[in-house]
Amino acid sequence: MITNFTRMRSFSILGFPGLSPQYYGPVSALFLFIYLVIVVGNIFILAFVASEKSLQKPTYLVFCHLALNDLTFGTVTLPKIISKYWFDDSFISFYGCFTQMFFVHYLGSVTSFVLLVMALDRFIAICFPLRYPVLITNDIISVLCGFAWFIPLPLMVAIVLHVLTLPFCKSNVIAQCYCDHISITSQACGEDVRKVAVTSLCVAMFCLLLPLAFIFFSYTSIIVVIMKMANVAGRKKTLSTCTPQIFITCLFYLPRCFVYVANTVGFSFSLDVRILLILLYSLFPPAVNPIIYCFKTHDIKCMLIKRLRRTKIGIAIKLSY
Repeated sequence: MITNFTRMRSFSILGFPGLSPQYYGPVSALFLFIYLVIVVGNIFILAFVASEKSLQKPTYLVFCHLALNDLTFGTVTLPKIISKYWFDDSFISFYGCFTQMFFVHYLGSVTSFVLLVMALDRFIAICFPLRYPVLITNDIISVLCGFAWFIPLPLMVAIVLHVLTLPFCKSNVIAQCYCDHISITSQACGEDVRKVAVTSLCVAMFCLLLPLAFIFFSYTSIIVVIMKMANVAGRKKTLSTCTPQIFITCLFYLPRCFVYVANTVGFSFSLDVRILLILLYSLFPPAVNPIIYCFKTHDIKCMLIKRLRRTKIGIAIKLSY
């Protein structure tokens, strides 16, 4: 069966359909602020860990991979949203939209696998502390994080190429603030749309639920080990070593699970609310994660305090002269 269709040259990013034009300026300024927070925060973490040899340990190398991922995600998605509301430029080229879709889902999958590596690091550190120095080294963590970046790559390339085979005969409006799989395939037509949707769902379940299963097992095992400790002070100290990881994992998974469960039980959101929820769980973690690294991680917090004290002393000496 041959379907007649015209290849779209571009897509139009809808953004928030209910937003009045008088709020475009403040909204674009807000997105710019969020982007700057993501860029400054994650570059700071990368530079700080790179400059402090005492922080170049497996746990903080995982943080660096996550920071690089968050920085890339913000750079892929936010400039176009800012451009839409600041310069009234809502159009994105056909292949530009597919490129953005690839990075959105690829980076989300990488985050999931990096969180798996993070959980593995804490699982071995707390459940098998004597074997930790042997099993978890900088080289091993680098290899595991390399796999986290590589495993989703061929899968996401295959998904994008699969979607490109579809004819697009509906509207070119993307009902979202950036191009993603659902918003693009909803504009496609033909008999293969359902097949593409099912294939993409299977890949998404593999990239999200498989790591989540191990993450759940790891932190459950960690909590069991901590609860068996007789020393209360020891419990608190051990729990504090994995608190940042638990916060970061919850920020990534819980909002996604909430949206999925809400849709499953038939609770429907308006288009504006749905777009807002997706933006929140996509952009809030990259903006907040560096703060969690700094204030919930003992070593980074101590090094920051030392740096600040040195800076104050240096300024005081200069002023005295």
